[in-house]
Amino acid sequence: MNNNFFVKTHGLGNEYIVLDSKNITFELTQKAITRICNVNFGIGSDGILLLVDSDRADIGLQIFNPDGSEAEKSGNGLRIFCKYVFDYGVLDKKEFTVETKGGIVKATIEETVNNKAKIITVDMGQAIFKSDLIPTKFETPEVDNITIEANGKSFDVNCVSVGNPHCVILKEDLSIDEIKQFGPFLENHEMFPNRINVQFAKVINRNEVEVLIWERGAGFTLASGSSSCAVASVMKKKGLVDENITIKMQGGTLKINVDPNFNIRMTGEVREICSGILSNELLEDVNL
Repeated sequence: MNNNFFVKTHGLGNEYIVLDSKNITFELTQKAITRICNVNFGIGSDGILLLVDSDRADIGLQIFNPDGSEAEKSGNGLRIFCKYVFDYGVLDKKEFTVETKGGIVKATIEETVNNKAKIITVDMGQAIFKSDLIPTKFETPEVDNITIEANGKSFDVNCVSVGNPHCVILKEDLSIDEIKQFGPFLENHEMFPNRINVQFAKVINRNEVEVLIWERGAGFTLASGSSSCAVASVMKKKGLVDENITIKMQGGTLKINVDPNFNIRMTGEVREICSGILSNELLEDVNL
């Protein structure tokens, strides 16, 4: 494999670039990340997935948002990363573990086409509802329908961690304009010390929920795996849905299973967009 080889893959329109830490000739700084992810001056991406070694799992993963910040976990990112690991022979098996900043997860390649992974299941771990562990600054043990103000508007928020922090807001009607307007203020609200991912969610029935997503460090996005897990967990805790939930997003759907102990399994499709070599000219611009 050539130096600075990359693969760009999407999960329901949520796109990531995968790089191997042993195969890049430059330092993956914040400036490098933002440049590579920029749609005009780089490749364009919702983030970068970096393959690293792990002493605790089969393989390690670092996840970077397009603003250069590091994320603890990403559901779509994990499936995209697992496709890369399988497709390019990093690991020669269909079940393996991945270490992330948000914990170790188990991945299963469920379906392949022409020896390429298509459908992948990831065990996302257990949902955490304790306020201080998400983390939030609320004094209540859990954040269940607590009203906060963001840019002059009140929102009833429900918070959970699925390895990264989420703020779920139940809505009767979903508006892209609304989440784009208030998402940045909710993400950066003073009650969320590490910022937070934001979801507007509408229950359709006991097995379907429709969601709009404002992703921490990335903005409005067509789909998010961890957001889907967060929404499913909150809805299950409120008794609004059953154990198996379809999360419908702008980019497509994910199947989420939340067991009685709030352990989460996520299943969905991933598709490669392109692969190539980061050009010397791009790397020159990154190092300016």
